[in-house]
Amino acid sequence: MSEKATTRSRLGDEIVSRINQLGTISETPENLARVFLSPEHRVAADLLMSWMKDAGMAAHLDAVGNVCGRYEGERPGLPCLMLGSHYDTVRDAGKWDGPLGVITAIACVADLSRRGVRLPFAIEVACFADEEGVRFASTLLGSRAVAGTFDESVLKTRDANGLTMREAMARFGLDPDHIGAAARARRELHAYVELHIEQGPVLEQQNLPVGVVTAISGATPLGANLTGMAGHAGTVPMGLRRDALAGAAECIVAVEAFCKTDDADLVGTVGAVTALPGATNVIPGRVSFTLDIRAPTDAHRKLAVAEIVRQIEAIAKRRELALQIDVTHENRTVPCASWLKAQVAEAVAGEGYGVFELPSGAGHDGMAMIDIADVAMLFVRCRGGISHHPAEHVEAADADVGARVLLRFIEGFRPTA
Repeated sequence: MSEKATTRSRLGDEIVSRINQLGTISETPENLARVFLSPEHRVAADLLMSWMKDAGMAAHLDAVGNVCGRYEGERPGLPCLMLGSHYDTVRDAGKWDGPLGVITAIACVADLSRRGVRLPFAIEVACFADEEGVRFASTLLGSRAVAGTFDESVLKTRDANGLTMREAMARFGLDPDHIGAAARARRELHAYVELHIEQGPVLEQQNLPVGVVTAISGATPLGANLTGMAGHAGTVPMGLRRDALAGAAECIVAVEAFCKTDDADLVGTVGAVTALPGATNVIPGRVSFTLDIRAPTDAHRKLAVAEIVRQIEAIAKRRELALQIDVTHENRTVPCASWLKAQVAEAVAGEGYGVFELPSGAGHDGMAMIDIADVAMLFVRCRGGISHHPAEHVEAADADVGARVLLRFIEGFRPTA
């Protein structure tokens, strides 16, 4: 076996070991939670920087708390291929969402360094500080800072203990007045590429360890409120009721039915329902529910949202319910660049696996990085499609395949410029 093949064969075990080590850095030992600017966040950052340095990179903590490593190319100062993901977690999290991408990227650079390989471009690894948005309810903070789109108004937001983000940054040792120093220029990057667990069951159903992402689906979250008439559960005849909860139930089923008939990866979710007055013997007079509509293209998503709203309006009118429905915000679709996608697919095929393309229904840091670079993603199979849960799991063999594909992609990378 060649030295290159031998070092590659160790990548999966090394990655799993480090995933487990990073997974012990948590607010509590019982449930993994590592949120932005917490003491655990700093411990994790220091560990990641030590791994970067061991891999032959220069490493530092940037102005917003991202851990940044750089492996120079054939000569110093070349534009980079940036690899990244995030190292914060949700509460009661799994170990793999985010960390798999950064640890795999570091392992690939370490492999190149061991073999003395320098490329005609630099490699940078970005471990983004806050993708999940758990502490301050604002997502993609780390990658938005790098992309130069950080909204400084979020510095005023407060966490559950009343601490502002500005105060938390100062306690962490960062200067909130210099977040702009984290921003990078488009000319400094050839591309941004992220390896991530799939967070869904499709690759497992396809019996494939990896997949090529076509786009990060855009999302339209909505809030709906239906108002009918509360009344006594025993005295109002069924034909005379204006039951807001029954109307909401019909709306929810209609959303599910509409999305199931779509053949272009549209998904719709009602995640929260509140019924008032909320008594067992009172007909619900007012109900609010959330809607989350996602699709791999903005045009398809917008058409779907319009049709879903039309159907909800028709149900409300027929049931004599007052309706208010509002778009709370909107995330655009981020297409993966075709030239990058093709090179990721070449790497997958080069490792002997079938090339399977799929969209990402979850959000990722590429949604921010698209503002300064073309982006691509490689998904790695996760058991049962489970994510954001302690049962989240990737087999060592699949972690190894992901690393080998990423390493092959890096060594064969061809910038467009």
